[in-house]
Amino acid sequence: MTLLELVIACAILLVLSSMALPIFRYTTLRQKEAELHYDLRTMRDAIDYYKELADQHKFRTQVGTQNYPPDLDTLVQGVQIGTTGDKRLRFLRKVPVDPMTGKADWGLRSVSDDSDAQSWGGSNVFDVYSKSTGTALDGTKYRDW
Repeated sequence: MTLLELVIACAILLVLSSMALPIFRYTTLRQKEAELHYDLRTMRDAIDYYKELADQHKFRTQVGTQNYPPDLDTLVQGVQIGTTGDKRLRFLRKVPVDPMTGKADWGLRSVSDDSDAQSWGGSNVFDVYSKSTGTALDGTKYRDW
């Protein structure tokens, strides 16, 4: 009787653990998706803040960039504020890592690019997107976020 009880207890544990595994996978994926949303929002807010200050002539920008940052590294390194050159304003601490690809390599769009373009014009950074080819839990593509 004891061996039979042990086999039944092991079978019940196996069924319960096999039910918990998909829940864990979805929880991990939801967490990555939330992190991707946060990273995209943070970078887009930094781009918008850069543009806002550039439109107010708080610092110099290159001609033809329409006051958008030339790349993401400019947001990290910062820009010189004022004419004395002793103050630098940074918009990001670092370029975040894309949780879906595991790299800090983001797709960029300039003002002159189409809204669904997959290549960057190289003149300025108007928008960022994930280079992941995966599909989200809601059925949308990560690169469309």
